[in-house]
Amino acid sequence: MCGWRALLAGVLLVSFCLSAAAQTGDAYIIHVDVEQKRLTLFQGARTVKTYPIATGARDTPTPVGVFTITHRFSGEMCGFGTCFLGLNVPWGNYGIHGTNKPESIGYAASHGCIRMSVRDAEELYALVPNGTIVVMECGPYGELGPFLSTLKNGDRSAAVCAVQRKLKALGFYHGWPDGIFGSATQQAVDKARQAYGLSPNGLVDWALYQAIGLTIFE
Repeated sequence: MCGWRALLAGVLLVSFCLSAAAQTGDAYIIHVDVEQKRLTLFQGARTVKTYPIATGARDTPTPVGVFTITHRFSGEMCGFGTCFLGLNVPWGNYGIHGTNKPESIGYAASHGCIRMSVRDAEELYALVPNGTIVVMECGPYGELGPFLSTLKNGDRSAAVCAVQRKLKALGFYHGWPDGIFGSATQQAVDKARQAYGLSPNGLVDWALYQAIGLTIFE
């Protein structure tokens, strides 16, 4: 079961990249495979180069979704290496950058950013302009990642964003799906739990995922 779903997700992702490439001509597109610890740079439909990377640790995961490079800086060697490409992730400050810990490349080791070797980061920095599309994926289930994690007030993630959109579609949430589990999201979760006869624990847990029809098998 999981095999064909993973294949379908892969096909959809490739289709997205090719569609974006067609719309942007020879513009660059960055694809980040969080599980494989790999960043691939495309120009149009052509693969330019693939780089090894480090991604977020378990407690500080890399965001997944489709983002854009919106800002940048470069300078002296620091924890970000010598350059930083910032992404428009709504729920936090994330980017693609170098590192002064090259031994971390290939591992889940960052606070959510994408780490590259200093040389690779400088090469990418020189190639891609602001406005470049960055597709970040982790496993075959999109924003939910490889498993359904329990969510609580204060969490910030792509999974929160997915839950917000689902609750909005069901009429429980009226804000903007920004990936931030705050008071408005808490109220929506509480209303949904009450409506579906679930315990008032304030969490997005397995029971609520099932009740609102949001599962990794969709």
